[in-house]
Amino acid sequence: MLSFMTTTKDQKPFFLFLLLMLALSLGNAQQGAQFTQYMYNTQIINPAYMSTKDVPHLALLGRTQWTHFEGAPKTGTFSAMAPLGSAQRNAVGLSVVHEEIGPTVTSGLTLDFAHRLKVSDRGSVAFGLKAGMRLLNIDFSKLNIADGGDIFDNTVDKRVLPQVGAGIYYNDQTLYMGLSVPTFFQSEHFDLSTSEGVNLTERLHYYLLMGYILELSDVVKFKPATLAKMVSGAPVQWDLSANFMFYERLVLGASYRWSAAYSAMAGFHISEQLFLGFGYDYQSTAIENFSQGSYEVFLNFNIFNTSKCECSIKPKFY
Repeated sequence: MLSFMTTTKDQKPFFLFLLLMLALSLGNAQQGAQFTQYMYNTQIINPAYMSTKDVPHLALLGRTQWTHFEGAPKTGTFSAMAPLGSAQRNAVGLSVVHEEIGPTVTSGLTLDFAHRLKVSDRGSVAFGLKAGMRLLNIDFSKLNIADGGDIFDNTVDKRVLPQVGAGIYYNDQTLYMGLSVPTFFQSEHFDLSTSEGVNLTERLHYYLLMGYILELSDVVKFKPATLAKMVSGAPVQWDLSANFMFYERLVLGASYRWSAAYSAMAGFHISEQLFLGFGYDYQSTAIENFSQGSYEVFLNFNIFNTSKCECSIKPKFY
C-alpha cells in the first residue's frame, strides 16, 4: 500500500505519475496512425510539444506495419520547428504525415504554433495549435473484389479534409505530461449510407501522454512513459514503455501495447545534434501469423549544437 505521508517534495511528482499510469490501464486499441516511438515525433499529435526545444529541430519517422501483409499500413512523418525570440516563449513549425492503408492514401500538412508559460522555477506549461489540411485518395481498383458493383466504380480523388487541432503540454526536468486532439473535424471519408448502409467518418482522437525521468546513477537514466489514444466507439489504446539511457548516448527500451503488441526500441546519439533510432513490434494477436512484425526508424536533428546554448531545460530523453 502506498503512503504519501512520508514522501518528499521531489518524490511526489513520481508517485503522481505512477497513479496516472495505473488509471490508464483500465482502458485497452483503435483507428488512426500508430507509432511505437511516439516520444520522438510528439509534435505530430501535440503541437505544444515544440515548447520543449531550445533550438531549431527536425524529426523524421518511417513505419512499416505488419510486413508481408498485403495492404498493411505504411506511415511517414516529418516535423520541423524553431523557437522564437530570446525568451523562447513561442515556437512555430510544420508537420507532414503520409499514410497508406490498403486502397487509401492520406497526405497532410499543418502549420503549428506553441506558447509557453513558466509556472515554477523548474516547470512550464505550453499551449499549442495546428491548422492545415489533408488530401484523401481511395482507389478501389487496388482491391481484389469477389462480388463487385457500382459502388466500387467511383474513386475518391484528392478529397480535401480540413484539420485544426490543439494541445497542452507540461514539462520540467523530470516529468512531462500532454493532452491533445490533432483535429477537431469529424471528416467524412466515404459515404454510401443511402444505398448500402456504409458510412466511414473519422472521429475525434484524444491523446494523453506522460513520462518521468529518474537518474539511477551518474551514467544511467530510466524513463517509464505511457500513451493513451481514445476515440468514441472504440476501446482505449494504451502503450506502456520503459527506456534506459546510458552515458547520454545509448537508449534501449521495451514497450507493451495493451492486447496488441510487444516492442523493442534502440537509439543512439551520434552527436549532440543527431539522434538515430529503430523500433520493432511483435503482434500479440492472430495477425502475427500472416505478417513478420512492424518496423520503425526515426532520425532527430538539432540545427545547432545544444551544448553551446544556454538552455534552461534540456530534455534530451524526450
